[in-house]
Amino acid sequence: MPEFRVLVLGGYGFFGRRLVKRLSRLSGSRIQVAGRSLAAAQALVQELQQGTRARLEAVTVDAQDPGLESTLRRLAPTVMVNASGPFQGADYRLPAACIRAGVHYADLADGRDYVTGIDGLHEAALAAGVTVTSGASSVPALSGAAVDFLAKDLSCVQAIDVGISPGNRTERGLSTVRGILTYCGKPLPAGGSAKVFGWTGARRRAYPSPVGTRLLSPCDVPDLTLFPLRYSGAPEVRFGAGLELEFLHRGMNLLAWMARRGLVRDWSRHATLLKRAADLFKTWGSDAGAMHVQVQGLDRTGSKVTRTWQLVATEGHGPFVPTLAAAAFVRKIQAGALQPGASACVGILDLEDFMREMQGLAIRTEGFA
Repeated sequence: MPEFRVLVLGGYGFFGRRLVKRLSRLSGSRIQVAGRSLAAAQALVQELQQGTRARLEAVTVDAQDPGLESTLRRLAPTVMVNASGPFQGADYRLPAACIRAGVHYADLADGRDYVTGIDGLHEAALAAGVTVTSGASSVPALSGAAVDFLAKDLSCVQAIDVGISPGNRTERGLSTVRGILTYCGKPLPAGGSAKVFGWTGARRRAYPSPVGTRLLSPCDVPDLTLFPLRYSGAPEVRFGAGLELEFLHRGMNLLAWMARRGLVRDWSRHATLLKRAADLFKTWGSDAGAMHVQVQGLDRTGSKVTRTWQLVATEGHGPFVPTLAAAAFVRKIQAGALQPGASACVGILDLEDFMREMQGLAIRTEGFA
């Protein structure tokens, strides 16, 4: 039987290194830590070498290389996970190259257009016999699994509310910051008649201890497009993200106000500077973050119900959450449990898959059962 190989592109990056750490528990596999810097990949392999069940290997892969397909054929991974965002404005050359090379593919994308457009590769993936998915991250994979769980016996889903708020002391990657800033002050899809703009306005949400109450503002995620089509009742979908420190959150609201008035066209161009400014306060606040998914709808008797699922991450383990879906996807590929084709990562994983990947992390969940 061929060796099971997992290539993690951006494997030494912010989310990539955490994913590699989780995948190193896979017995009988080879994890290829990939990126443009062989030295950085080798450093991570050396750091994680002790106590791993998998074999770790550092390799060089450039996603922009015209010879990418040949590189994939030479390295012969079974599956590639792309953790090298941001994905806003990206093309599909990487998953397309994987399809041509006969490699399964997943990414941690949360860019709405990128994730929802991956099904354009469905026929090619089907013909090649590989599984391709986008959005194997907190959204829409984990949020979608939570909605599936909460709505499993509802006759109609009327509203879905999702929110994420990381702890301020939790590490944050530049790609994540840049991705968030791309839609700051920009119009978002909305189920109602009112227009919604990224990071404009704020609401308060109470989370379990030790997180407490956090502000949330509208953000652009694939859920806004995918969920109204997936559930009976064409539910109105609302998604909010928040910063623990209120003055930093209000600062994002100010950036959105400036963008809406044309004072700044694209805040993502200033991501490096803004991240440095936020990092001046990185010792403030806590390392505790949370996520919630709330579903409102009708049960089989026609009665209105509201169900909520919540996640709390402590000890700085919040950044592991966006990697859980990709780890679960790889496990399912290893087990031969997924069908060929290309789609957003919704309906592929369930909450049990995520609970399995949370083992050993300071992450707990609670909600409707």
